[in-house]
Amino acid sequence: MPVISRFFGIIIYMYWRDHAPPHFHAKYAGEEVEIEIESGKVLGSMNKRALKMIQEWRESNKADLLEDWKLAEEHKELKEIKPLE
Repeated sequence: MPVISRFFGIIIYMYWRDHAPPHFHAKYAGEEVEIEIESGKVLGSMNKRALKMIQEWRESNKADLLEDWKLAEEHKELKEIKPLE
């Protein structure tokens, strides 16, 4: 479970060779969600404020997230993505 970003107590990560569609996972305060990179569709539930920050970060980093997804499919080292500021 490579961590690709951390901000405001939120941990963003991907699994190698995970199922489609391209997505990432996020943890915050004991809650965990899966979020599709392109659509922003959320599986699971999380604090609304944290989820809003994650979605803002996702929109700003779609290209980097998709690049990491491709690396994860090949079980290669993922690149860290800048946190939300």
